[in-house]
Amino acid sequence: MSGIAEPMRRLIERHMGDGAQVYALSGDVSTRRYYRAESATSETLPSAVLAVYPEPFECARSEFVLVQRLLAEIGLPVPQILECDGPQGALLLEDLGDSMLQTAWSDSSIDDARRRELYRVALGQLVTLQSGALPAGRSEPCFRVAFDVEKLSWELHYFEKHFVEGLRGADLGVDDRATLAGCFHQLATEIASWPQVLCHRDFHSRNLMLHGGDLYWIDFQDARLGPAVYDLASLLRDSYVDLEEAFIAECAEEFRQRALPGEARDVFRHRFELCSVQRNLKALGTFGHEASVNGNPVYLSYVPSTLESARRNLTRYPELEPLHRVLAHHIEELL
Repeated sequence: MSGIAEPMRRLIERHMGDGAQVYALSGDVSTRRYYRAESATSETLPSAVLAVYPEPFECARSEFVLVQRLLAEIGLPVPQILECDGPQGALLLEDLGDSMLQTAWSDSSIDDARRRELYRVALGQLVTLQSGALPAGRSEPCFRVAFDVEKLSWELHYFEKHFVEGLRGADLGVDDRATLAGCFHQLATEIASWPQVLCHRDFHSRNLMLHGGDLYWIDFQDARLGPAVYDLASLLRDSYVDLEEAFIAECAEEFRQRALPGEARDVFRHRFELCSVQRNLKALGTFGHEASVNGNPVYLSYVPSTLESARRNLTRYPELEPLHRVLAHHIEELL
């Protein structure tokens, strides 16, 4: 178990015995590091995942722990927490394997009907979240933060800084900056005005793990209040999986009927597509930051499909025309 600190080694040994092999796993864009431990002796726990945070934390106040308990309470599949060692900044978690919804969608051994069924399972899980995790009477921090105007605007300006200027090197003039600022504020204000539910916040195909025939949720520690269509947009307008437009429309309408039956279809569709624009631009900002600031090009392969998704929705509504015009001037894929 070379490469990890002695307290981490002892934590693993308490659950898996001596001689466990530990391998670093590729992480996300966060500051957390992940390892898989494989036991040489334990039949009850052959493997587990160790999540190491950059700083110590209090287990009783950990956002991951609190959201994990909430999601498990309402019946959503989440990894079991085997041990929380706050002073060491570590969590030992159930190992869900490596099969993401993203990989399942492209796996030729899984037939098309099963892949589509998995998306319907995910839709049902979203309905469970929104109907089961109601804010009334809850004290968890995730119910005290929201996708408000400030947060949504910050994400859009992050896209401007790290994708438009940082990655693409656009030279934005005074007029373009003013137009973008006004459009970003208008879009953020509109989205923030809609009724809010609890959102996973990053509900896409890389955060849904196929394990034991079911979809398990990971990376949910940043859950917060937001529009009912936010997680839906994250899933169906995902940067990592190219879904057919007809299938997206079918899934969106199924979700509306199950989660928001009283919402008019045109209102729902408008909100879904505006949220998709915000979500796609936010993702592009993250990809741009990883490439131009952190020197990590791994996400660049997902830029074309994300731009195409954003382009389709930017051209659908007259209210988005000024935003589309300025962005298309600097990013030719949006023309």
